[in-house]
Amino acid sequence: MEEVSLSFPVEPERLYPMLASQLRALTGGVPHRTANLANASALLWMALRDINWVGFYLMEKGRLVLGPFQGKPACIEIEVGKGVCGGAVAQNRVMLVPNVHDFPGHIACDSASNAEVVIPLRKDGQVAAVLDIDSPTTGRFTQADADGLELLVPILEGIL
Repeated sequence: MEEVSLSFPVEPERLYPMLASQLRALTGGVPHRTANLANASALLWMALRDINWVGFYLMEKGRLVLGPFQGKPACIEIEVGKGVCGGAVAQNRVMLVPNVHDFPGHIACDSASNAEVVIPLRKDGQVAAVLDIDSPTTGRFTQADADGLELLVPILEGIL
């Protein structure tokens, strides 16, 4: 099998529309939630620079449960309102945290993580999952990253 080399732009205004297009192509017409979320996390892992974890936590019985991801082993369950992921669910909003060590109640699944962005995903108006991305670099994620990742939300919500 021939190896395919993919090149991704650095500029958020070019990167995230490209990722949205590729994610749509990967998941369109595929009725398998786990496989689609696994491919979504793999795509983001390949495309985003300077990250050490990317994946999903899915709401199950009132708490977040680890879903498909790329990176080191992670926390399995997170209570709503706890840590950055649980905070995103409780507040029903994107959480952009430049330095997780300054975030009250941060859950350190990987001590190498220093910055985090969490994007809530909704189904029937309720948070059903979160997209969680960590970086070892403080200040790695900007508002442009958060805005760009939100381009993926309609596609990801269609998977749920």
